[in-house]
Amino acid sequence: MTFDALAALRQAGNPVDLLTAAQRDVLAELTEQEVGVLNSVKQRLDSVSDAEVEGHSLVIKIA
Repeated sequence: MTFDALAALRQAGNPVDLLTAAQRDVLAELTEQEVGVLNSVKQRLDSVSDAEVEGHSLVIKIA
């Protein structure tokens, strides 16, 4: 079975369906290693974003 870069990116939560057809064509040609790098970067960004969101949801009551 051949590697499906778009499916692997999609499964990791990358919004590939929001891209143009030309952009998807480029991503479809990525190797498994390249997709692994992109997904790793996404995970790192997501972990930082999650921490920031938690900080914004903190409620402080004064009174």
